[in-house]
Amino acid sequence: MNILVLSGTEMAEEFGQKISEGIHRITYTSVPDEEIAATADVIFDFLLHQQPERLLTYKADHVVFCNAPFVQLASLVYTLNQKPACTLFGFNGLPTFFNRTILEVSMYDAQDADKMAEVCKALNTDYQVVEDRVGMVTPRVICMIINEACYTLQEGTASIADIDLGMKLGTNYPKGPFEWANQIGIQNVYKLLNAVYKDTREERYKICPLLKTKYLKGETFEV
Repeated sequence: MNILVLSGTEMAEEFGQKISEGIHRITYTSVPDEEIAATADVIFDFLLHQQPERLLTYKADHVVFCNAPFVQLASLVYTLNQKPACTLFGFNGLPTFFNRTILEVSMYDAQDADKMAEVCKALNTDYQVVEDRVGMVTPRVICMIINEACYTLQEGTASIADIDLGMKLGTNYPKGPFEWANQIGIQNVYKLLNAVYKDTREERYKICPLLKTKYLKGETFEV
């Protein structure tokens, strides 16, 4: 299988850990090229949510996975005023989430379920289909936990170390919220929460001022 990965350099290593290059021919690029895309069977587009018009350049025989935590596939297509020719899926492409046992995915068209099963079998990955919504499921939950942890830290209730340790011991999570925030990227956490809040207007997704400040200053948490 020929796989095209449209991404910045930050996801190439994690993608290679999840999808074996020994089995598939994988091409990495951050600059879209129609000639390269034409030879691909499957395209993982980590940047499509930022450049939705590119969706219209993909052909009928393309299977395109859009990095979907930040955008609803239905909304993405709606902004283009026409249905794309390709088969469109969403996937959770946030750092630390892609290289997991189960690939979190969504579908624009439920009738493509068999195609999803076929492609994921070829990629040798288990998968879980979630509803086509901004934030998907895992990113929404983890980023909300990070946001709540920021409120706790801002109020002086506990330290970063205590909150991280309490989360790992109390819930058996592999990482504490601040450790996870740094690895996901503060900018990704902020942008996802902002997108979910705009979509739902639910107060639980309203961004903590401390997290907003870290985002604006380009800072990380000292864990």
